Amino acid sequence: MKGQKAQKGTLGKVLRYIRPYWALVALSIFLAAVTVASSLYIPILTGDAVDLIVGPGQVDLAAIFRILVEVGVVVAVTAVSQWVMNLLNNRITYRVVRDIRSAAFRKLQVLLLHYVDAHPAGEVVSRMIADVDQFADGLLMGFTQLFSGVITIVGTLGFMLSVNVGITAVVVVITPVSLVVAAFIAKRTYDMFRLQSQVRGEQTGFVEEMVEGQKVVQAFGRQEETLHRFEELNERLRKCSLRAIFFSSITNPSTRFVNSLVYTGVGVVGALSVVSGNLSVGQLSCFLSYANQYTKPFNEISGVVTELQNALACAGRVFELIEEPAQLPDGPDAQVLEGARGQVDIDHVDFSYRPGQRLIEDFTLQVQPGQRVALVGPTGCGKTTVINLLLRFYEVQGGSIQVDGTDTRQITRKSLRRSFGMVLQDTWLKEGTVRENIAYGRPDATLEEVVQAAKAAHAHSFIQRLPQGYDTVIGGEGGSISQGQKQLLCIARVMLCLPPLLILDEATSSIDTRTEIRIQKAFARMMEGRTSFIVAHRLSTIRDADVILVMRDGHIVEQGDHHSLLAQGGFYAELYNSQFEQS
Repeated sequence: MKGQKAQKGTLGKVLRYIRPYWALVALSIFLAAVTVASSLYIPILTGDAVDLIVGPGQVDLAAIFRILVEVGVVVAVTAVSQWVMNLLNNRITYRVVRDIRSAAFRKLQVLLLHYVDAHPAGEVVSRMIADVDQFADGLLMGFTQLFSGVITIVGTLGFMLSVNVGITAVVVVITPVSLVVAAFIAKRTYDMFRLQSQVRGEQTGFVEEMVEGQKVVQAFGRQEETLHRFEELNERLRKCSLRAIFFSSITNPSTRFVNSLVYTGVGVVGALSVVSGNLSVGQLSCFLSYANQYTKPFNEISGVVTELQNALACAGRVFELIEEPAQLPDGPDAQVLEGARGQVDIDHVDFSYRPGQRLIEDFTLQVQPGQRVALVGPTGCGKTTVINLLLRFYEVQGGSIQVDGTDTRQITRKSLRRSFGMVLQDTWLKEGTVRENIAYGRPDATLEEVVQAAKAAHAHSFIQRLPQGYDTVIGGEGGSISQGQKQLLCIARVMLCLPPLLILDEATSSIDTRTEIRIQKAFARMMEGRTSFIVAHRLSTIRDADVILVMRDGHIVEQGDHHSLLAQGGFYAELYNSQFEQS
């Protein structure tokens, strides 16, 4: 019952995406009617030709020739209308698929980061690519065969009624058995195809994760465990697929069996009618042809129903993504933050990623413009979470964060994030040239400005050694350049924008010591007059910070500069001494 309700809901959503193309759909239905009418007219002409062949020497060749010419014209009309109908169906299908995929990608841009963090990238990709493709195949088959099939059934019944009501009654009585069989099987295939799509998405996510982490898998000798995990997923997918395909595959043979009964019934009753003189041989041949055409759409529709079950199951997963809650839009009175001075006030902030598991409680901090604030503490204490809240990647659940006296929730996200420059431990590069990656935040930057930023980040020398220098194309994961070089490009990206507030989250973690010393000097120059938040595990990098916040379990347990905190002999001193030997 739940599956049927979900299926109807998904079908309604698909129809809403089809609605903008109702004119093309109407034209497609009209052409389907023309195609069916033309093809159904041919048996009448064939029957007339058969009746013109009475016996030896009693053949009206002139009349038969005229019928053959008429048949040729009708066949030509059928072919042209069917060709145009298929073109329309393709256009409707792939426009609908384009709209759905665009809607999914637009939603991806505004999804809550909680969703992105909770779902593997491969699983999301599977919904947007594989599931949409499966849906396209089912929708195309539906447009191509469903309209024609239904019209063929209705049209054939009309033609048969015009020839003989009794034999038509035989057809009508037996046919519903085919519909009952198809409906019975269809109800059981939707949930199976949905489960198949879910397992396929899980498998895609696992493969994507293993491909990205292949070096780690091999370094720790986890090949066997990884293989077992993949085999388990593969086995689950095999079972789901076999069950779905088994139930869907028995639809067509079952309907064909029923349809054979229809054809047999027409043949027997028709032959008796010919013997009794109530039907001519030509009319019987016409009726047998109609019986065959009448039952054929049931076979096709049963196949279409199976494909539609799969298509709707896949579409349902895509719509789940599209209907995921988006981040709250900026309010109509949201302010644009321009020329930020850099004053940040965090006032009694509460936040947790999971309900009931409080991470940050009653967090309060005042940062003056131009101050360098370091956040230190053990892993999981909430350092990076504070950064996420500053940039509104997550919304605070209690209290407020203000920049220059304005609550960040009253500032447009775009202007707020443009006011921050961020270098993270995890690097991110897009597929494109080195220059495009550095100028990601300022696409209009000149080459000279890009070069100056690269020099400030000490990346210029290795960029010059690349095959095409700044025009070298690198892949989305950075291609053949090292992790340290990727991080230098990310640092150059911030150097180019120079916003009024900076966030450095282990920004030099992948850089050698000699280069790090140079980068730290460049950072020191860059941070002059700019409010800076520095997240660091290596405490040697934050000795010169104006304020060091020592965090534990979401709370600030100590606060001060490097020397005063050491003098206190508290938690900071313990962390520091664990990294450096006391002299």
